[in-house]
Amino acid sequence: MPNVEAWMMPGRFSDKLADRNVVLWTSMISGCALHGQGKEASCLFESMINEGIMPNEVSFVGVLTACSHAGLLDEGCKYFRSMKEVYGMRPGVEHFTCMVDLYGRAGQLNEARDFIYTNGISHLSAVWRSFLSSCRLHKNIKMGKWVSEKLLELEPLDAGPYILLSNICATNHRWEEAAKVRSLMQKRGVKKHPGQSWIQLKNQVHNFVMGDRSHPQDAEIYSYLDKLIGKLKEIGYSTNVKLVMQDVEEEQGEVLLGFHSEKLAVAYGIISTSSGTPIRVMKNLRICIDCHNFVKYTSQLLGREIVVRDIHRFHHFKRGRCSCGDYW
Repeated sequence: MPNVEAWMMPGRFSDKLADRNVVLWTSMISGCALHGQGKEASCLFESMINEGIMPNEVSFVGVLTACSHAGLLDEGCKYFRSMKEVYGMRPGVEHFTCMVDLYGRAGQLNEARDFIYTNGISHLSAVWRSFLSSCRLHKNIKMGKWVSEKLLELEPLDAGPYILLSNICATNHRWEEAAKVRSLMQKRGVKKHPGQSWIQLKNQVHNFVMGDRSHPQDAEIYSYLDKLIGKLKEIGYSTNVKLVMQDVEEEQGEVLLGFHSEKLAVAYGIISTSSGTPIRVMKNLRICIDCHNFVKYTSQLLGREIVVRDIHRFHHFKRGRCSCGDYW
């Protein structure tokens, strides 16, 4: 993760940078945002301003993203206002999307809706997509339906709105409604990209999908994963079957959750590397709550540092904790 203290400390490599311009500051701010260091990003932003360096549009994207991913609602609103009122900048799609995400993640869904209409950005699919993701996060099926309708008007062939709405219904055990959404998706010929995870070992990339049996070491991977989950349960881990997006019995739900792609990738990384070697996994979707807990407990049990880069940010797991503070 970005070492903010080292960068700011006199006598360190920061002194070699005689011209710490807006590009350098923005890079650090954006790096902190990606790694869930919201307060550090805000501190850097303030230090940049105190040094008399004018932030640009990218600087504001970085600090707003950081605030959103760390739940810093008041700070984010302050920066957005200053962007317009102090620096005379016109917000773009990314800034508006960050603000909708900021309100949504904080659970202020009504405020997110009002922000969209107040700023005249209801024609932007990106803000609705962010809004819908927050509806899923807070399990608000009524608002989620309404938002998905708005989004589907703009992007009828995008799989995202269908999947998110279906998952919202499933999370609330509205199985028939979830099935209808999936059926509508099939009728319209909209295809979903499966969740995938990658791990690179010895210059070779290993790809996994849920329940994958194509890997040459699949028997070893599944055997180890089954034993690992058993050990994790002994120290407090429990599978959250409420996250299963299918109408199945609890025992089946545990099986489905147990074979998510990131779990397979992490298990393969463990059996293929020596103790103490960091494990780094990439994922094309947002990591689910159950997998997040699984990796936290794994890092605690095995004393391993595990990094998962999902579609939103880096998650650094160490000693049973994640850099995101469980807010993502």
